[in-house]
Amino acid sequence: MTNVIAINGSARKDGNTAILIRRMLEELENEGIETELVQLAGKKIQGCTACMKCFENRDRRCVLDDDIVNDCIEKMAGADGIILGSPVYFSDVTAEMKALVDRAGFVSFANDGLFKRKVGSAVVAQRRTGAMHSLDTLLHFLLSADMIVPGRPSIGIGRDIGEVDKDDEGIASAKNAGRNMAWLLKAVTR
Repeated sequence: MTNVIAINGSARKDGNTAILIRRMLEELENEGIETELVQLAGKKIQGCTACMKCFENRDRRCVLDDDIVNDCIEKMAGADGIILGSPVYFSDVTAEMKALVDRAGFVSFANDGLFKRKVGSAVVAQRRTGAMHSLDTLLHFLLSADMIVPGRPSIGIGRDIGEVDKDDEGIASAKNAGRNMAWLLKAVTR
C-alpha cells in the first residue's frame, strides 16, 4: 500500500505546522494512502558533523546514533512520499529540521539516492515573514534528493497554536497540496 511519512520540525508539538500537515494527510487518507506523522518537538537532534562516515559505511544510517534522525531516515526511505514541515524561525526552518535534512541528505547521497523518485512536499507556518526562504530550504532538500514535487506547497499564517485554522487560504493550500500529492502518488505507484 502507498504510504507517506510527514515530519514536523516544530518545537511545538501539535502546533500550527502540525495542523497544516494534518490537513494534507487528511486528503491523502481520503484517497486510501497510509500516513504517519513524526513530530520532532522535544527530541534531541544533533547537527551534521561532516564526518563523511556515511560514505564509508554506506549502511543507510548516520553514525550519530543517539537521536531520532536514523529512525526518520529509515521511515523516509521506506515511504513512497515525504512531507517536511517547519515553522519559520528567524527566516528559515528550525534547527531540528535543518539538522534532519543535512544528515538525511548526506546519508541519501552516500547510498545511491535513498529518496530518489519519491514524491515530496513541504509545509511552512509563519507569523509574518520568512516563509519563502524556509520553503526554499525544504524544497532544495527534496529536489537535490531527486524527489518529485507536485506543484505548489503550503504556507499558513498563525503565531499562537491553532491560529493557522483561521487562515482559510493557508488551510485550502494545505488541502490542495495533499490532493496534488495523492494524485501524483497514484500516478507513479501504479
